Amino acid sequence: MKKTLFFLALAAAMGFNSAEAVELTPTGDVRFRYESLQNKFDGGTADYANDRWRTRVRVGLNAWINEELSAGVSIATGEGNGYDGSVSRNQSYKTLFTPKNIYLNEAYIDYHPMNFGLDGKVNAILGKRDVAKTIVRVDDLVYDGDITIEGATLQYGKASDGKEKDGLVFIAGYYFLDQLSPESTDLASYNAPSRENDPFLTVVQLAYKGDVFDHPYMIGVSDHNFRNMDHQNKGISYDSKNSPLTNRNLLEFFGTLGGDITETLPWQIRGQYSYNTGENAVKNEKNAWLAGVSIGDAKQPGQWALDFNYNRIEKDSVFPIFTDSDRKVGNYNSGTQGWEVGATYHLVQNMTVGAKYYNYIQINQLDAGNPHLHTLQCDMVVKF
Repeated sequence: MKKTLFFLALAAAMGFNSAEAVELTPTGDVRFRYESLQNKFDGGTADYANDRWRTRVRVGLNAWINEELSAGVSIATGEGNGYDGSVSRNQSYKTLFTPKNIYLNEAYIDYHPMNFGLDGKVNAILGKRDVAKTIVRVDDLVYDGDITIEGATLQYGKASDGKEKDGLVFIAGYYFLDQLSPESTDLASYNAPSRENDPFLTVVQLAYKGDVFDHPYMIGVSDHNFRNMDHQNKGISYDSKNSPLTNRNLLEFFGTLGGDITETLPWQIRGQYSYNTGENAVKNEKNAWLAGVSIGDAKQPGQWALDFNYNRIEKDSVFPIFTDSDRKVGNYNSGTQGWEVGATYHLVQNMTVGAKYYNYIQINQLDAGNPHLHTLQCDMVVKF
C-alpha cells in the first residue's frame, strides 16, 4: 500500500491529474544461479562443458486505470539478440564486471469493456506480454516460460492478471514473429517486401477449468500456426546444421488435475501432446509430449515443492526456437528425449532456494557420438 501511495504522489507531483484513478502495483524478482552443463559423447569424454554463474532480473509496473482499462510495462536482463534472446532472460557474470544489459520485456494495454453485455469478461490485449498471462500455458513443451509474445490477443475466461478463471476459457491471438528487411538499400531501387510475407503466428485455444470431487482440473486444445517461415531471412538456418525455419501447424492437447495431500501440501499432474500437421513435417518426426507431476508449492516460509517431468520432442514437432532452451542437446533445440527433476524450499519470506537436474539425449542422432546432456542448476530467488 505504501508503494502505491508513493507512486500516486509522484504521478500527481509530475502533473498527471488523473493519478487518483490509477492503482499502480510494482512487481519484480532477482535470481542468482549456478549452472553446470555437460554435453557428453560416446567414449566417456565431454565434448562440451561449462560452469557459470548467472543472474536474472525482472522489474515491472502494472496499472489498474479503471474497470475497463489496465496496462503494464516491465524490463529485464537478457541476451537481447539472436534466437536465444527469445527464451532466456539470463545474463552470465563475465567480462571484468561490465554492466549487464537491460531490455524492454513487457509493454501492453488491456481493454476489458463493460458495455455490450461483456461486463469486463473479455480482455483485448495489445503489445508485448508474458506468454503464460497471454495464452494458456501448462508447461514448456511448446513455449519456454521466459517468452513474452508480441501482437494482439482476445481473451475470455482469463482475469486481468493472466490467471484462468473457472469455466470456459477461449483465447485467440495474432503475433508478429518478424518484419522482413528490404532486398535492397539503394533508394533508387528501393522495393520493400510485402507485409503479407512477414512471418507470423496465430493461436486459438479452447479450454475448461473446473472441479470434480474437490480435485481442480483443466483440459483444452490449441492450434499454433507458424506461417511464412520460409520467407524468414531468405531461408537462413537457425543453427549450424543448416536446419531451416519451416511453417508449422501445431495441434496441442493439454490438461491438469490436482488435489491436496494436506491443507498446505497440494499435488498436481499435467500433460501436453503436440502434433505438427504442417505439410512440410517429416513422417515419424511430428510428435511431442510431456508428462509431469508436482508436490507442494513452496508459497510460504518452511514449505517445499518437488517437480518432475518426462518428455519426448521429435525433430519436426514443436517450433524449435520457442521450446525450453535448457533441454538443448548438441546443436538442436528439438529432437530430444529425457527428464528433469527439481526441488524448491521457501527459506525466508519472499526468498526461495532450489536445484534442478536435466538429463537428455538426442533421439535423431544427427550428431556423431550420440550426445547426452547433463545440467545442474542451483537457484536463489527473491520476489518483491
